[in-house]
Amino acid sequence: MDEPQEFHIAITTPSLAVAVLASHSGYSKQVIKTFMQQGAVWLSRGKHTRRLRRAKAALHSGDQLHAYINPDVLAASVPAAQLIADEGAYSIWHKPYGMLSQGSKWGDHCTISRWAETQLQPERPAFIVHRLDRATSGLMVIAHSKTMAQQFSSLFAQRKIEKKYQAIAMGDFSAQPQPLTVSLALNGKAACSHFYHLAYDSEKNQSLLDVQIESGRKHQIRQHLASIGFPIVGDRLYGQLPEGQSYSNDLQLCAYYLAFNCPVSGEAKQYRLSDDVLLSL
Repeated sequence: MDEPQEFHIAITTPSLAVAVLASHSGYSKQVIKTFMQQGAVWLSRGKHTRRLRRAKAALHSGDQLHAYINPDVLAASVPAAQLIADEGAYSIWHKPYGMLSQGSKWGDHCTISRWAETQLQPERPAFIVHRLDRATSGLMVIAHSKTMAQQFSSLFAQRKIEKKYQAIAMGDFSAQPQPLTVSLALNGKAACSHFYHLAYDSEKNQSLLDVQIESGRKHQIRQHLASIGFPIVGDRLYGQLPEGQSYSNDLQLCAYYLAFNCPVSGEAKQYRLSDDVLLSL
């Protein structure tokens, strides 16, 4: 297995990006072009650094070219995201399990933002305004301008966007209060989740839950359910399986509902995943 490599090249004479990287890295120009499309190549010019995707981009003296080559990252693939609604200034997507919300210096081809950029017609830039864990599926808003991204970020910060989730948890939740509210601070920040029982499967000893949150801390739902003894099925980070058993499911957590007032028109908007893709026992 090839080890990750980094290349940092100071440009002293006008050059083409693909030629410079090919000569310094030993990879062919065609392979370099693939790396660039996958978001693993960056250009620093003055005080600004950005991803560089155009193989024939002209480099100037004083530029710096960076390549971050991790074969495992670049070989990864994810299922396709589904477009739920194209609202022009923003779009709503169903992010599948395994797809990332945002990329890293090593690449962005497995992210919902890059998927939206390449799949929408007409093509538009994509800006992330909230996140779902890699292991969580569900609805995401993608903004298509910096102004729209700021407006949605403000809506999320002010808790003016209603979010609902479904989760399948281990154990019988039917005897719990409806809702069961968990107010457990995470990383020193207040966090509040409300859990509603929907169904119970006695053979599997699993409960289907509806979840609403008042905050959006990292792994909030997963940590809150684990803290009260009802870890989410498939949660390899916070769940605890009996000795000798192994995980056979993906994380059973899905963001299925979003509602807000459109920042463009002011109209009330609601988006919900169809019943055939919701979680079930």
